[in-house]
Amino acid sequence: MKYNRLGRAGLKVSELSFGAWITFGPQLDLAATKRTMRLAFDRGVNFFDNAEAYGGGEAERLMGAALKDFKRSDVVVSTKIYWGGKGPNDKGLNYKHLVEGTYAALERLDLDYVDLLYCHRPDDDTPIEETVRAMDFLLRSGSAFYWGTSEWSAEQIEGAHRAAKELGAAPPTMEQPEYNLFNRDKIEREFAPLYERYRMGTTTWSPLASGILSGKYDQGIPKGSRLDRVEWLREYLTPDKVAKTKKLAVVARELECTTAQLAIAWCLKNPNVSSVILGASNEKQLEENLGAAAVRDRLSDDVRKSIEALCA
Repeated sequence: MKYNRLGRAGLKVSELSFGAWITFGPQLDLAATKRTMRLAFDRGVNFFDNAEAYGGGEAERLMGAALKDFKRSDVVVSTKIYWGGKGPNDKGLNYKHLVEGTYAALERLDLDYVDLLYCHRPDDDTPIEETVRAMDFLLRSGSAFYWGTSEWSAEQIEGAHRAAKELGAAPPTMEQPEYNLFNRDKIEREFAPLYERYRMGTTTWSPLASGILSGKYDQGIPKGSRLDRVEWLREYLTPDKVAKTKKLAVVARELECTTAQLAIAWCLKNPNVSSVILGASNEKQLEENLGAAAVRDRLSDDVRKSIEALCA
């Protein structure tokens, strides 16, 4: 497994990481969580991603229990704060929720600190200066080592850097955007000036476009699958995407890999991607997706261009 620096930070994260979204709790109980996290770690994964919103906190509790089997210094753990509850101050990026939400997340994870702490979405109702001050406090108090953003625009990230400079506070180090063959604009175009200006790292999510790029929806939506269970995701599955995925399957066969491995390997080829976060509902699926690291080097420039042309 290859390890990359997280942007300008000295921290190194595995090029493939393992996330808790949707699967921890609904599909993976504690025993399965422990098995999949151990499999990922044994295959070189050192970064595990979570959020206070995942499963209403249950995903953090499961991951925290599983982490008892690991040496803390061997793993990089993240969580994200924004959606913490139904109270008036249980949501957003105000000082109160960022601090209290982080403390609650640490309690669920049963950790003294997380390595990476993300603002899960931008908050138009909170001044950026307040958010930056809160994140700086959490870093200085030892609750987190680095902070970043998730699904923020380049303009919003620029604003955070300006505020941090004016306040003498720690600026964001990384962004966590969606990135896959169907969703490329933000990381390839919008963020382009930020990589050189701030040496921003990225930990990208949904490399399989909610599973579409695995090919498992080529013949429709299987009962019990993610798209069958999550209504809003069904709108994401279009005939055009299915048709493109079927064409990718032909390329995958030529490269002697699965369609999922091909799609993940394509993400890994982007030099501005620090880590690609994988999700999996079972060990077999995780094993397949982890195999993408071996496929990456088979993607020549010509193959990459042909893949991108198929998905244009």
